[in-house]
Amino acid sequence: MNKEPITSQGLKKLKEELGELKNIRRPKIVEAIAEARGHGDLKENAEYHAAKEEQAKIESRIIEINDLIARANVVDVTTLEKKDNVIFGSTVYLINLENNEKKIYKIVGKDEADVAKNYIYFRSPIGKALIGKKKKDLVSVATPSGEKNFEITEVKYI
Repeated sequence: MNKEPITSQGLKKLKEELGELKNIRRPKIVEAIAEARGHGDLKENAEYHAAKEEQAKIESRIIEINDLIARANVVDVTTLEKKDNVIFGSTVYLINLENNEKKIYKIVGKDEADVAKNYIYFRSPIGKALIGKKKKDLVSVATPSGEKNFEITEVKYI
């Protein structure tokens, strides 16, 4: 079984989602199925089929989360020895050398990655380029829109 690195915050979010699925959404969908079943002929009962489809999605996600938790290798960056270099779980402050735009990325596992929140997968192009680097290092990243050049202005373990 391959262990997948995950931050302690990421594990907490997975457990919260699992709790919601099991304790709130699953009972609601079971209730909806029972109600739809009471409406008669199941062959032409759109409510019933929609509820069964939703139930399948919920059960599939529960299985997926249980698997993720079972394979989780929790990395709490706040307890690691600080060496000022970018590691899994660290927060990296960058400045784009072309336009002086500032960026902040948190280096996370696959299941936590969320570009909208600036959570970057450690095996993504930018994640790979940042891992191991230190404050003041220059980083070049090949992106679909061309090469981007950054300077690391800060590395935090939060």
